[in-house]
Amino acid sequence: MSILVDKNTRVITQGITGAQGSFHTEQCLAYGSQFVGGVTPGKGGTKHLNLPVFNSVRDAQKQTGANVSMVFVPPPFAADSIMEAVDADLDLVVCITEGIPVLDMIRVKKFMEGRRTRLIGPNCPGVITPGQCKIGIMPGQIHKPGRIGVVSRSGTLTYEAVFQLGQVGLGQSSCVGIGGDPVNGTNFIDVLRLFNADKDTDAVIMIGEIGGSAEEEAAEYIKKEFKKPVTVFIAGASAPKGKRMGHAGAIISGGKGTAEAKFAALEAAGCKIARSPADLGRTLKSQIK
Repeated sequence: MSILVDKNTRVITQGITGAQGSFHTEQCLAYGSQFVGGVTPGKGGTKHLNLPVFNSVRDAQKQTGANVSMVFVPPPFAADSIMEAVDADLDLVVCITEGIPVLDMIRVKKFMEGRRTRLIGPNCPGVITPGQCKIGIMPGQIHKPGRIGVVSRSGTLTYEAVFQLGQVGLGQSSCVGIGGDPVNGTNFIDVLRLFNADKDTDAVIMIGEIGGSAEEEAAEYIKKEFKKPVTVFIAGASAPKGKRMGHAGAIISGGKGTAEAKFAALEAAGCKIARSPADLGRTLKSQIK
């Protein structure tokens, strides 16, 4: 069993003819993912990377049977692209685009209410089930099939965690980058629920950041319901108050959202804390028999 994507997932790329959409679709194809087409308005009927290009997501879905979209559309138009994919009733939309205005994402969240489509991102590295399907920008070669789940707000630290797991002989069941923006489609609790129900996931690495309250909310969920070992790292512990660090969501305000507050909440929930990103693999390994 895998969460979100597997070898049968059929993917289209929105923005396939742009430089980034083209490059990363090519990388996903090389990994073995089943990409079946792309969408660029005005270029329907052409081919790119030997895949058919369509004018709309609905056309692409009807012609290819795609159930997932990867979004590489520039920020001013990305929100509309997400909503177009949701309107086409896809199972999953993975939005890699960085820099989408917060108000646009609030509009997307409102539009998605009551609809079944799940959104990963935006401003995320994507999702991978090693050996089966990669949708996003992560380096596929460092991921190995295994039984450790990874969920993270940071793309780069996701890759670091995965590399370290490999160093201690552990592979991953699935890795999900939820993105670092203040308004996103899928949060820590959503992914932890999936890992909790997945019989092929034995333990989880969770990587958070300063800012917001997502990690504290995840701690409450872990305390009440999560049955598997969790290793946690929070990025930004040395950030000065009121200073934005990297992601748009990583800002401490009103004394809330500090690394220490997050560490304390997660430790109280039974999680093992890695104080340095260099300790993620070893700390997780120490939690499992």
